Amino acid sequence: MLAELIQMLAEGRVEVVDLTQPLSERTPVIRLPEPFVNTPGFTLEELSRYDERGPAWYWNTIHAGEHVGTHFDAPVHWVTGREGEDTARVPARRLIGPAAVLDKSAECAADPDFLLEVDHVLAWEGSHGPLPAGGWLLYRTGWDARAADQAAYLNADESGPHTPGISPECARWLAEETPILGLGVETVGTDAGAAHSFDPPFPCHAHLLGAGKYGLTQLANLARLPPTGAVVVAAPLPIEGGSGSPARVLALVER
Repeated sequence: MLAELIQMLAEGRVEVVDLTQPLSERTPVIRLPEPFVNTPGFTLEELSRYDERGPAWYWNTIHAGEHVGTHFDAPVHWVTGREGEDTARVPARRLIGPAAVLDKSAECAADPDFLLEVDHVLAWEGSHGPLPAGGWLLYRTGWDARAADQAAYLNADESGPHTPGISPECARWLAEETPILGLGVETVGTDAGAAHSFDPPFPCHAHLLGAGKYGLTQLANLARLPPTGAVVVAAPLPIEGGSGSPARVLALVER
């Protein structure tokens, strides 16, 4: 079977779709109000570039928060999952799984505060079958088109950020009553921009990470995936004690 997969990749019958946003000093980062501590963004510092510091090699040092750019949320990231896995303890077999892609980009274009509800997921299941056991629910909102512009991406005004997300009831339902292993989104975090005011606050983090499930954020190119049939490879760094990690997220799609 693996030999057949290699052949299909070589012949273009299986496409590798990169779901990862480029990581640079321009990558948008979440902004928390005082008195909370904010994560730093990404910086790249040159160590040598074929010069007197190192005549035959080029390399850099990097500095970034764990939750910058396209990244993986481990259960220990949230207080409800504080006894759960860090990124080093996530089993490798759980980093590869099937994907269900739910597209609400039209609704989010009309309403940046749009929330996914249980009925939306049930309607999707009515058309495409059940959510995949041990797989990802990838929530397409069209927000990846804003990823190069911090202001447009966070979409904040005097009342706070306005970005689409998941309702508290849907987050609880996904965590407790579905077989998915995690949720992937195109926004800066798995929760809606207004989720600080929800009950509980930040319900995707509270419910999903508390249930030992995972998050993927700032995804790209979900528009290139079918509703079902793709396989996702989500590879965070195995940081001991890490609450999350920038990740290279890929999808395999049979064409």
